[in-house]
Amino acid sequence: MKQITKRGYTLFISLYVIMHFIGAFAGEEKLSTTLSLFGLASFAIGYFFLSMKQAWISLLLFVIALIVHISAGTSLIEASVSGFTVMSGLIALLLIVPTISWVLEEKPYIESVINFAQNLLNTSRKFYFGMMVITQIISYFLLFGSIPMVYGMINDFLNNQKGEAWENYKGTALLRAFALTTMWVVSIPSFIFAVHALGASLGLSILQGFFISIAGILLSVLFSYFQERHYGVDLTAGIHEQLAEITEKKQQGTHGNRDALEFGFLFITLFGSIFILNAIWDVQLLLIIPIVIVAWVILYFIIRGRSSAIVENGKTYGAKSIPNKAQQFSILLAAGFLIDAVNQSGYGEYIIDGLFYITDAVPFLNFLWVLPFVVIILGFIGLGPLTVIVLVSGILQGVELPYPPEIVVLGITSGSVISIMLSPLILPSIILSSVNRLSIIKNGLLFNYKYAIAFYLMVQIYLQLFVVLFL
Repeated sequence: MKQITKRGYTLFISLYVIMHFIGAFAGEEKLSTTLSLFGLASFAIGYFFLSMKQAWISLLLFVIALIVHISAGTSLIEASVSGFTVMSGLIALLLIVPTISWVLEEKPYIESVINFAQNLLNTSRKFYFGMMVITQIISYFLLFGSIPMVYGMINDFLNNQKGEAWENYKGTALLRAFALTTMWVVSIPSFIFAVHALGASLGLSILQGFFISIAGILLSVLFSYFQERHYGVDLTAGIHEQLAEITEKKQQGTHGNRDALEFGFLFITLFGSIFILNAIWDVQLLLIIPIVIVAWVILYFIIRGRSSAIVENGKTYGAKSIPNKAQQFSILLAAGFLIDAVNQSGYGEYIIDGLFYITDAVPFLNFLWVLPFVVIILGFIGLGPLTVIVLVSGILQGVELPYPPEIVVLGITSGSVISIMLSPLILPSIILSSVNRLSIIKNGLLFNYKYAIAFYLMVQIYLQLFVVLFL
C-alpha cells in the first residue's frame, strides 16, 4: 500500500511541476485551479506514508493558515486555489536541481579537483580554505548533499588523522562553507526565492553575498588558527604526512587534470547560462534556473553519447528520490498556503509593524539588527532556513521597506547562515553528525557559537554602514 501511495505521490507532484511550466508559458489564470488541485492532491497523499515526526511541521503551518483565514473571514475555497500555487516555482526548482548530480556521478570530477590542487593545500590554513571553497562549489550542484560528499573525500585523504581536533577542523569548514552559500549561490532555493520575492537585482545580490561569503571564509580561517592552538595539535604536520603518502602511492596523471578542467568548464557553463539567460529573457528566475539545468543535463549526456543514462537515472529518481522529498515539499506547500493567508488577511503588515515598533523602542536599533534573529529563532524550533526565508520573504513581499531589497536579502540570508551553523534541528548539522559521529550540539552550537557572533557583527557592520552612508 505504501509503495502504491509513493507512486501516486510521484505522479501528482510531477504533474504539479509540469502544470507550473505550462501555466508559466501559457499565462492563463484558469490553469491555476488545475495546478492547485495537483498541489492539494500531492499534499494529501504525502501523509499516507510520512511519519508524524516528518509531518508535524507542515501540519502545524497548515493549521495556522486555517486559523488565519477563519479569523480574517477570507474564503477557504479561494484560498486553496491561490495558496497551493504559491510554491510551484520553488518546488519545480527543488525537483530539478538534484538532477545535476547525475552529471557529477559520471566521472571522478571532485577527486580530480582535489588531486589537481593538492600542491596549493600544503598547510593547515590553506587546506582549511580549500575545504571551504570546494564545499561551496559542490553546494552549487548538490546543495546540502555536498557535506557528506566532501567529508567522505577529505576523510579518505586524512584517513590516519583522528581525534576531536581533526573533526572540529573538518566539520567547521564544511558546515560554515555550506551555510555561507545561502548568501549567494544561485541554485540555493532559499536565496533565489528571497531575491525573487523581494524584487532584488540578481547580479547585485550575488555579488554582495559572494564578497560577504569570502569575508566569512577568511574569518573562519582565522578562527581555525586559534582553534588549532586551543587543541595543541600540529595539523600542518598531519597534512604533510598524508601528502607524502599520496606522492608515493599515486602520481597524478594528465587524465585527472583533464577531469578537473572539465569540471571547471561544466561549472562555468551552468552558472554562465543562468546568468546570461536572466539578462536577456524577461521571465522569473525560478523559471529560468530549472530550464537551464534540464537543458544542461540533457546536452551533457547527448554529447557524451549516453542518452540512455537520462532514462535510467530518471526511473531511479522517480521511484526513490522524489517520494523521499515528500516532507520538504509538504512543508513548502503548507508554507505557501500560510503566506497566502497572511497576505490576504493583512496580518503581514501587522507583523512587520511590530518588528519596527520593537526597533523604534530601543535606541540605536533598526530593523536590520533584528531581521536575522527572526530566521535564527525559528531555526531553533525546527524550521529550516528554506521554510523560514520563504515565510519571511513572502510576508515582506507585500510591505514597503525603507531599505534596498538587496540589503534586506542579505539581512535575511545572514540569519540563515547562523541558523544552519547553530541549530541542532536543521538538516545540514544532522547530516554532518551522521558522518563524523559527533553530537549535533557539538558540531553546531559548541563548535560555532563564537564564529557565529563574530559573523553576525561583521555583517551588521556592513549593513549599518550602508544605512549611514547611503540612506
